[in-house]
Amino acid sequence: MTMTAVQEDPHHLGVLANVEHPGPAPKRIVTGYGFWIFLLSDIVMFSCFFAAYAVLLGQTAGGPTGAQLFNLKSVAVETTCLLLSSFTCGMASIAAEERNFFWFQVMMAVTCIFGLAFLAIEFHEFADLVARGAGPSRSAFLSAFFTLVGCHGGHVSAGI
Repeated sequence: MTMTAVQEDPHHLGVLANVEHPGPAPKRIVTGYGFWIFLLSDIVMFSCFFAAYAVLLGQTAGGPTGAQLFNLKSVAVETTCLLLSSFTCGMASIAAEERNFFWFQVMMAVTCIFGLAFLAIEFHEFADLVARGAGPSRSAFLSAFFTLVGCHGGHVSAGI
């Protein structure tokens, strides 16, 4: 079935309406699709981790609770590092779209610095918990905590 009249491409996808088999999708489409698959898989994975953490939150086996263990100032600094790294990564994306190589490199370097700062604080927090006898084998709550936060640290490491 071929069409004789050429129709316009309203979405600028590069696919002509009169071609029965246009071939593989453009790289831009495949990349966008891959990004959404990656993002959705992360959502599913971390949703499962958060669900397990929520279920096991009170399962301390007579050990310390989160309120007794966690330093909220450290958590606030870690959160700030992550939020700022997201912002600078967004700025790098804008610089890349504008084809400004210098600002892209600067923003990616700053993003990397914030990510490394987050990982250093997280590693210090893990070492401190283990030194105080609150390692992942102490209770189900701490197993869930170390798994959730450790996988997030691995995620940030892979991003860096």
